[in-house]
Amino acid sequence: MSTSDQANLNQGRQPPGGPQRELGEEDALSIACQSCGAELVVASNIRSTVCPYCASPSIVERPPTPNRPDPTFVVGFVRDHQQATNAVKEWITSRHMFVRSDFKRASPELTRGVYLPAYLYSAISDSQYSAEIGENYTETETYTTTDSNGKSVTKTRTVTKTEYRSLQGRHEGYLIDIVVSASRGVANDALGAIEPFDLRAMRRYEAGMIAGWIAEEPSRTVDECMRLSHDEAMQIIQRKLQGFMPGDSHRNLRHRTNLHDEMVHLILLPIWSFALRYADDQPPLKILVNGQTGRVNGEVPISYGKIALAVAAVLLVVLILFLLFGGAAGLAN
Repeated sequence: MSTSDQANLNQGRQPPGGPQRELGEEDALSIACQSCGAELVVASNIRSTVCPYCASPSIVERPPTPNRPDPTFVVGFVRDHQQATNAVKEWITSRHMFVRSDFKRASPELTRGVYLPAYLYSAISDSQYSAEIGENYTETETYTTTDSNGKSVTKTRTVTKTEYRSLQGRHEGYLIDIVVSASRGVANDALGAIEPFDLRAMRRYEAGMIAGWIAEEPSRTVDECMRLSHDEAMQIIQRKLQGFMPGDSHRNLRHRTNLHDEMVHLILLPIWSFALRYADDQPPLKILVNGQTGRVNGEVPISYGKIALAVAAVLLVVLILFLLFGGAAGLAN
Protein backbone atom coordinates (compact mmCIF):
# COMPACT_ATOMS: atom_id res chain seq x y z
CA MET A 1 0.00 0.00 0.00
CA SER A 2 1.38 3.43 -0.97
CA THR A 3 1.75 6.27 1.48
CA SER A 4 -1.14 8.17 -0.11
CA ASP A 5 -3.46 5.21 0.44
CA GLN A 6 -2.71 4.95 4.14
CA ALA A 7 -4.45 6.81 6.93
CA ASN A 8 -2.69 9.84 8.33
CA LEU A 9 -1.16 8.96 11.68
CA ASN A 10 -1.14 12.09 13.80
CA GLN A 11 0.73 11.77 17.07
CA GLY A 12 -1.14 13.62 19.82
CA ARG A 13 1.46 13.74 22.61
CA GLN A 14 0.79 15.24 25.99
CA PRO A 15 3.64 16.70 28.00
CA PRO A 16 5.22 14.24 30.42
CA GLY A 17 4.79 14.59 34.16
CA GLY A 18 2.05 16.36 36.01
CA PRO A 19 -0.91 14.79 37.81
CA GLN A 20 -2.81 12.00 36.07
CA ARG A 21 -6.43 12.96 35.49
CA GLU A 22 -9.46 10.73 35.66
CA LEU A 23 -10.81 8.93 32.63
CA GLY A 24 -12.76 11.33 30.40
CA GLU A 25 -11.16 14.50 31.79
CA GLU A 26 -8.52 14.89 29.09
CA ASP A 27 -8.56 17.99 26.92
CA ALA A 28 -9.55 17.92 23.28
CA LEU A 29 -6.55 17.60 20.98
CA SER A 30 -5.65 19.91 18.10
CA ILE A 31 -3.92 18.25 15.15
CA ALA A 32 -3.06 19.32 11.62
CA CYS A 33 -4.47 17.42 8.67
CA GLN A 34 -1.48 15.99 6.85
CA SER A 35 -3.23 16.33 3.48
CA CYS A 36 -4.46 19.94 3.46
CA GLY A 37 -2.98 21.38 6.65
CA ALA A 38 -6.34 22.32 8.23
CA GLU A 39 -6.44 22.36 12.03
CA LEU A 40 -8.70 19.64 13.42
CA VAL A 41 -10.00 19.45 16.99
CA VAL A 42 -10.50 15.89 18.16
CA ALA A 43 -12.50 15.17 21.32
CA SER A 44 -10.75 13.26 24.08
CA ASN A 45 -12.97 10.20 23.64
CA ILE A 46 -12.35 9.84 19.89
CA ARG A 47 -9.47 7.97 18.27
CA SER A 48 -10.16 8.85 14.61
CA THR A 49 -11.60 11.71 12.58
CA VAL A 50 -12.14 12.85 9.00
CA CYS A 51 -11.07 16.27 7.72
CA PRO A 52 -14.20 18.27 6.76
CA TYR A 53 -12.27 20.08 4.02
CA CYS A 54 -10.49 17.31 2.12
CA ALA A 55 -12.15 14.16 3.57
CA SER A 56 -8.78 12.69 4.55
CA PRO A 57 -8.93 10.28 7.50
CA SER A 58 -6.70 10.85 10.50
CA ILE A 59 -5.92 8.55 13.40
CA VAL A 60 -5.03 10.13 16.74
CA GLU A 61 -2.42 8.10 18.58
CA ARG A 62 -2.41 9.11 22.24
CA PRO A 63 -0.03 7.58 24.76
CA PRO A 64 -1.74 4.51 26.24
CA THR A 65 -2.85 4.66 29.87
CA PRO A 66 -4.06 1.89 32.20
CA ASN A 67 -7.70 2.76 31.47
CA ARG A 68 -7.13 3.61 27.81
CA PRO A 69 -4.82 0.99 26.38
CA ASP A 70 -4.22 0.65 22.68
CA PRO A 71 -6.68 -1.70 20.97
CA THR A 72 -5.52 -5.27 20.51
CA PHE A 73 -8.08 -6.50 17.99
CA VAL A 74 -10.55 -5.11 15.43
CA VAL A 75 -13.63 -6.69 13.88
CA GLY A 76 -14.29 -5.05 10.53
CA PHE A 77 -17.55 -3.76 9.03
CA VAL A 78 -19.39 -6.18 6.74
CA ARG A 79 -22.75 -4.41 6.45
CA ASP A 80 -22.64 -1.07 4.66
CA HIS A 81 -24.76 1.99 5.39
CA GLN A 82 -27.58 1.03 3.03
CA GLN A 83 -27.80 -2.52 4.35
CA ALA A 84 -27.90 -1.24 7.91
CA THR A 85 -30.63 1.28 7.05
CA ASN A 86 -32.74 -1.40 5.37
CA ALA A 87 -32.30 -3.69 8.38
CA VAL A 88 -33.53 -0.93 10.71
CA LYS A 89 -36.58 -0.22 8.52
CA GLU A 90 -37.50 -3.92 8.48
CA TRP A 91 -37.00 -4.10 12.24
CA ILE A 92 -39.28 -1.09 12.80
CA THR A 93 -42.12 -2.50 10.67
CA SER A 94 -41.87 -5.91 12.35
CA ARG A 95 -42.43 -4.61 15.90
CA HIS A 96 -45.53 -5.80 17.76
CA MET A 97 -48.99 -4.29 17.40
CA PHE A 98 -48.79 -2.19 20.58
CA VAL A 99 -45.98 0.02 19.26
CA ARG A 100 -46.89 3.64 18.62
CA SER A 101 -48.03 4.23 15.04
CA ASP A 102 -45.81 7.29 14.60
CA PHE A 103 -42.82 5.11 15.52
CA LYS A 104 -43.60 2.70 12.69
CA ARG A 105 -43.90 5.61 10.25
CA ALA A 106 -40.63 7.23 11.33
CA SER A 107 -37.46 7.08 9.26
CA PRO A 108 -34.05 6.50 10.86
CA GLU A 109 -31.65 9.42 10.65
CA LEU A 110 -28.37 10.75 12.03
CA THR A 111 -26.65 7.51 11.20
CA ARG A 112 -22.97 6.88 11.74
CA GLY A 113 -20.63 3.94 11.66
CA VAL A 114 -18.66 3.62 14.88
CA TYR A 115 -15.91 1.35 16.08
CA LEU A 116 -17.10 0.74 19.61
CA PRO A 117 -14.52 -0.08 22.31
CA ALA A 118 -15.18 -3.29 24.24
CA TYR A 119 -13.18 -5.68 26.35
CA LEU A 120 -12.76 -9.31 25.37
CA TYR A 121 -12.56 -11.35 28.57
CA SER A 122 -11.39 -14.91 29.18
CA ALA A 123 -10.64 -16.91 32.33
CA ILE A 124 -10.60 -20.36 33.91
CA SER A 125 -13.30 -21.10 36.47
CA ASP A 126 -12.96 -23.40 39.47
CA SER A 127 -16.29 -24.10 41.21
CA GLN A 128 -17.17 -25.99 44.36
CA TYR A 129 -20.88 -26.84 44.13
CA SER A 130 -23.64 -28.54 46.09
CA ALA A 131 -27.16 -29.49 45.04
CA GLU A 132 -30.00 -31.91 45.58
CA ILE A 133 -30.36 -34.32 42.67
CA GLY A 134 -33.82 -35.71 41.87
CA GLU A 135 -34.38 -39.23 40.55
CA ASN A 136 -37.86 -40.06 39.26
CA TYR A 137 -39.64 -43.35 39.95
CA THR A 138 -43.21 -44.57 39.42
CA GLU A 139 -45.74 -46.12 41.74
CA THR A 140 -49.17 -47.63 41.18
CA GLU A 141 -51.78 -46.28 43.55
CA THR A 142 -55.41 -47.13 44.19
CA TYR A 143 -58.10 -44.50 44.44
CA THR A 144 -61.90 -44.31 44.66
CA THR A 145 -64.08 -42.22 42.37
CA THR A 146 -67.72 -41.98 41.25
CA ASP A 147 -68.85 -43.23 37.85
CA SER A 148 -71.55 -41.77 35.60
CA ASN A 149 -74.22 -43.73 37.47
CA GLY A 150 -73.25 -42.25 40.81
CA LYS A 151 -71.67 -45.44 42.12
CA SER A 152 -68.30 -45.58 43.86
CA VAL A 153 -65.64 -47.46 41.92
CA THR A 154 -62.06 -48.34 42.74
CA LYS A 155 -59.36 -47.67 40.12
CA THR A 156 -55.58 -47.68 39.85
CA ARG A 157 -53.21 -45.17 38.28
CA THR A 158 -49.47 -44.73 37.81
CA VAL A 159 -47.92 -41.67 39.44
CA THR A 160 -44.39 -40.28 39.14
CA LYS A 161 -42.55 -39.33 42.30
CA THR A 162 -39.09 -37.86 42.85
CA GLU A 163 -36.49 -38.86 45.40
CA TYR A 164 -33.76 -36.35 46.17
CA ARG A 165 -30.20 -36.97 47.33
CA SER A 166 -27.37 -34.59 48.15
CA LEU A 167 -24.45 -34.08 45.78
CA GLN A 168 -21.23 -32.09 46.16
CA GLY A 169 -18.40 -31.76 43.71
CA ARG A 170 -15.95 -29.63 41.78
CA HIS A 171 -16.27 -28.25 38.26
CA GLU A 172 -13.61 -26.50 36.17
CA GLY A 173 -14.11 -24.84 32.83
CA TYR A 174 -12.90 -22.29 30.33
CA LEU A 175 -14.63 -18.95 29.85
CA ILE A 176 -13.89 -17.38 26.48
CA ASP A 177 -15.22 -14.65 24.23
CA ILE A 178 -17.10 -12.67 26.88
CA VAL A 179 -17.58 -9.19 25.40
CA VAL A 180 -18.48 -6.15 27.53
CA SER A 181 -18.97 -2.56 26.44
CA ALA A 182 -16.20 -0.12 27.38
CA SER A 183 -18.35 2.84 26.30
CA ARG A 184 -20.68 4.71 28.62
CA GLY A 185 -22.68 5.64 25.55
CA VAL A 186 -23.71 2.04 24.92
CA ALA A 187 -25.00 0.01 27.85
CA ASN A 188 -23.67 -3.50 28.18
CA ASP A 189 -27.19 -4.91 27.79
CA ALA A 190 -27.63 -2.94 24.56
CA LEU A 191 -24.40 -4.38 23.18
CA GLY A 192 -25.44 -7.87 24.28
CA ALA A 193 -28.73 -7.49 22.41
CA ILE A 194 -26.95 -7.22 19.03
CA GLU A 195 -24.41 -9.95 19.76
CA PRO A 196 -22.91 -12.29 18.79
CA PHE A 197 -19.99 -11.09 16.73
CA ASP A 198 -18.07 -13.64 14.71
CA LEU A 199 -14.75 -13.26 16.49
CA ARG A 200 -13.07 -15.60 14.03
CA ALA A 201 -12.97 -12.55 11.75
CA MET A 202 -11.12 -10.31 14.22
CA ARG A 203 -7.67 -9.09 13.28
CA ARG A 204 -4.74 -7.54 15.12
CA TYR A 205 -5.27 -3.81 15.39
CA GLU A 206 -3.58 -1.55 12.88
CA ALA A 207 -4.43 2.14 12.63
CA GLY A 208 -5.27 1.91 8.94
CA MET A 209 -8.13 -0.49 9.67
CA ILE A 210 -10.27 2.25 11.22
CA ALA A 211 -9.34 5.04 8.81
CA GLY A 212 -12.43 6.93 7.66
CA TRP A 213 -14.56 5.68 10.53
CA ILE A 214 -15.37 7.13 13.93
CA ALA A 215 -13.49 5.13 16.56
CA GLU A 216 -14.35 5.77 20.18
CA GLU A 217 -11.94 5.57 23.09
CA PRO A 218 -12.95 3.63 26.25
CA SER A 219 -15.00 5.72 28.67
CA ARG A 220 -15.36 2.96 31.28
CA THR A 221 -12.43 2.03 33.47
CA VAL A 222 -10.86 -1.41 33.31
CA ASP A 223 -12.16 -2.12 36.82
CA GLU A 224 -15.74 -1.33 35.74
CA CYS A 225 -15.42 -3.61 32.73
CA MET A 226 -13.93 -6.38 34.86
CA ARG A 227 -16.98 -6.21 37.13
CA LEU A 228 -19.26 -6.47 34.11
CA SER A 229 -17.19 -9.41 32.84
CA HIS A 230 -17.43 -11.17 36.20
CA ASP A 231 -21.21 -10.70 36.24
CA GLU A 232 -21.52 -12.31 32.81
CA ALA A 233 -19.04 -15.04 33.76
CA MET A 234 -21.11 -16.01 36.82
CA GLN A 235 -24.26 -16.24 34.73
CA ILE A 236 -22.46 -18.52 32.27
CA ILE A 237 -21.08 -20.67 35.11
CA GLN A 238 -24.57 -21.01 36.61
CA ARG A 239 -25.92 -22.27 33.27
CA LYS A 240 -22.99 -24.64 32.84
CA LEU A 241 -23.49 -26.12 36.30
CA GLN A 242 -27.21 -26.54 35.70
CA GLY A 243 -26.44 -28.49 32.53
CA PHE A 244 -23.79 -30.50 34.35
CA MET A 245 -26.15 -31.78 37.06
CA PRO A 246 -27.07 -35.48 36.72
CA GLY A 247 -30.47 -37.03 37.43
CA ASP A 248 -33.92 -36.09 36.22
CA SER A 249 -34.02 -32.77 38.07
CA HIS A 250 -32.18 -30.75 40.66
CA ARG A 251 -32.81 -28.05 43.24
CA ASN A 252 -30.94 -25.80 45.68
CA LEU A 253 -27.88 -25.53 43.42
CA ARG A 254 -25.19 -23.42 45.07
CA HIS A 255 -21.58 -22.80 44.14
CA ARG A 256 -18.46 -20.92 45.16
CA THR A 257 -16.36 -20.02 42.14
CA ASN A 258 -12.85 -18.67 41.77
CA LEU A 259 -11.70 -17.14 38.50
CA HIS A 260 -8.03 -17.30 37.59
CA ASP A 261 -5.78 -16.81 34.57
CA GLU A 262 -7.95 -13.85 33.62
CA MET A 263 -7.16 -11.98 30.42
CA VAL A 264 -8.72 -8.86 28.90
CA HIS A 265 -8.03 -7.34 25.50
CA LEU A 266 -9.43 -4.09 24.12
CA ILE A 267 -11.32 -4.79 20.91
CA LEU A 268 -13.04 -2.42 18.48
CA LEU A 269 -16.44 -3.64 17.27
CA PRO A 270 -18.36 -2.37 14.21
CA ILE A 271 -21.64 -0.65 15.13
CA TRP A 272 -24.10 1.40 13.12
CA SER A 273 -25.85 3.89 15.39
CA PHE A 274 -29.20 5.39 14.36
CA ALA A 275 -31.27 8.13 15.95
CA LEU A 276 -34.99 7.81 15.31
CA ARG A 277 -37.26 10.77 16.07
CA TYR A 278 -40.90 9.68 16.02
CA ALA A 279 -42.54 12.65 17.80
CA ASP A 280 -41.67 16.33 18.27
CA ASP A 281 -42.26 16.14 22.01
CA GLN A 282 -40.15 13.03 22.55
CA PRO A 283 -36.35 12.59 22.52
CA PRO A 284 -34.94 10.51 19.66
CA LEU A 285 -34.49 6.80 20.26
CA LYS A 286 -31.15 5.07 19.80
CA ILE A 287 -31.11 2.01 17.54
CA LEU A 288 -27.97 -0.08 17.13
CA VAL A 289 -27.04 -2.40 14.28
CA ASN A 290 -24.31 -5.02 14.41
CA GLY A 291 -22.04 -3.88 11.59
CA GLN A 292 -20.95 -7.45 10.95
CA THR A 293 -24.18 -9.49 11.11
CA GLY A 294 -26.89 -6.83 10.66
CA ARG A 295 -28.67 -7.71 13.90
CA VAL A 296 -30.81 -4.79 15.16
CA ASN A 297 -31.99 -3.72 18.58
CA GLY A 298 -33.26 -0.57 20.23
CA GLU A 299 -35.91 1.03 22.38
CA VAL A 300 -39.56 0.69 21.33
CA PRO A 301 -42.23 3.20 22.48
CA ILE A 302 -45.46 1.55 23.61
CA SER A 303 -48.90 2.95 22.75
CA TYR A 304 -50.93 2.72 25.94
CA GLY A 305 -53.99 3.78 23.97
CA LYS A 306 -53.69 0.65 21.80
CA ILE A 307 -53.30 -1.49 24.90
CA ALA A 308 -56.43 0.06 26.45
CA LEU A 309 -58.41 -0.54 23.24
CA ALA A 310 -57.24 -4.16 23.10
CA VAL A 311 -58.25 -4.76 26.72
CA ALA A 312 -61.63 -3.14 26.08
CA ALA A 313 -62.15 -5.32 22.99
CA VAL A 314 -61.36 -8.50 24.94
CA LEU A 315 -63.74 -7.51 27.74
CA LEU A 316 -66.46 -6.75 25.18
CA VAL A 317 -66.05 -10.19 23.56
CA VAL A 318 -66.19 -11.87 26.98
CA LEU A 319 -69.36 -9.93 27.84
CA ILE A 320 -71.04 -10.87 24.55
CA LEU A 321 -70.19 -14.55 25.01
CA PHE A 322 -71.47 -14.45 28.58
CA LEU A 323 -74.75 -12.90 27.48
CA LEU A 324 -75.18 -15.38 24.61
CA PHE A 325 -74.35 -18.54 26.54
CA GLY A 326 -75.85 -17.28 29.79
CA GLY A 327 -79.08 -16.45 28.01
CA ALA A 328 -79.14 -19.82 26.26
CA ALA A 329 -78.63 -21.59 29.58
CA GLY A 330 -81.49 -19.60 31.14
CA LEU A 331 -83.85 -20.57 28.31
CA ALA A 332 -82.86 -24.24 28.66
CA ASN A 333 -83.71 -24.15 32.37
